[in-house]
Amino acid sequence: MSIALVTTIAELKAATAALLEERAGAGAAESGTLGLVPTMGALHHGHAALARAAVEENSVVVATVFINPLQFGDPGDLARYPRTTEADLALLGEAGVDIMFAPSVEEMYPGGEPMVRVTGGTMGEIHEGASRPGHFDGALTVVSKLLHVGMPNTGLAAPDGSGRPAYRAYFGQKDAQQLALVRRMVADLNFPVDIVAVPIIRDADGLASSSRNRFLSAEERESALVLSRALELLKGRADAHEPLDIRSAEELVRSAPGVELDYLEVVDPDTLAVRAELCQDTPFTGQALAIIAAKVGPVRLIDNVLLG
Repeated sequence: MSIALVTTIAELKAATAALLEERAGAGAAESGTLGLVPTMGALHHGHAALARAAVEENSVVVATVFINPLQFGDPGDLARYPRTTEADLALLGEAGVDIMFAPSVEEMYPGGEPMVRVTGGTMGEIHEGASRPGHFDGALTVVSKLLHVGMPNTGLAAPDGSGRPAYRAYFGQKDAQQLALVRRMVADLNFPVDIVAVPIIRDADGLASSSRNRFLSAEERESALVLSRALELLKGRADAHEPLDIRSAEELVRSAPGVELDYLEVVDPDTLAVRAELCQDTPFTGQALAIIAAKVGPVRLIDNVLLG
C-alpha cells in the first residue's frame, strides 16, 4: 500500500481507524498498535531512521509534517525553513510509513495562535531554551496537539496484554532537550503514549544529521566536525573513568575557524541539570549526557552524546 497524504484531522482519524481495523483483521503481529513520528519536514536519513523504527514496531505508522510557527522566534527563520513536501512524501513512503499528515497552520490553530499553551518550566529555560526563549513552549504545545489528534480511537490497551498503551511516538536523541521535555510532559500530564528515543544518525564524516546542514559551505562543514570531536573526547574520558576536563574540550571547539560556542555542558539525562562535579577534575562515574551548541557560520548546530 502506498503512502497516503492527508491534510485535515478528520481525514487523519478516518484513515488511521480504517487501517487499524483492516490490519487487526489480517492478524498482523503488532495489530492494533499505532506509531507516530512528529517532524517539521525537510526530512533526511535521520528522519528515515525514526520512520523505520516506527514501522518495525507498529501495525500502522503516521508521520506528521508541520512547520510550527510557535517554535520560531525570528519570522525570517520561519520563512527560510525548507518546504520539501514531495521529497518528504517520497522518503516516508520508501521507509514504509502509511500516512503523512501535513496540516495547514489554520488546521492546527483554527482560532489563531493558542492562548493556552504547554510550558517547559525551568527545564525549558536552560541550555537551548536560554538561547531560544519560548522555543520549547511552542514545541511542547504542538507535540501535545499532535499526540492528541494522532491518538487512535480504538485499542488503547496493547494487544500483548502488557497494559502499555498501543500508541507510540518516536523522537530523535539528537534533540536531547526536546526529548527530555516531551517525556516529562507525557509523564506529568498522563498522556497514554510510549515515547521511544531513536539514536542519533550521523553523516559519513560524523556530523549529526540535520535539516540545517544544507546551509553549511564546505569549509563551514569541516569546521562543524569539531562538535562531534569534542563530544567523542569527553566520551573517551568517561569510558576510561578519567576526569572529563571539559575546559579543554571547550578550547578545542573554540580553536576551529568560524565556530562560535554557545555551551558545552555535562547534564543529568532526565532533568538536564548540570552535573558540575563531573565537568572538570573528578574521575567520571555513573551516567550523564554531554550536550553542545554552536554557531558555525550562519547555522546553529546542536549535538550530544551519552556518557557512561
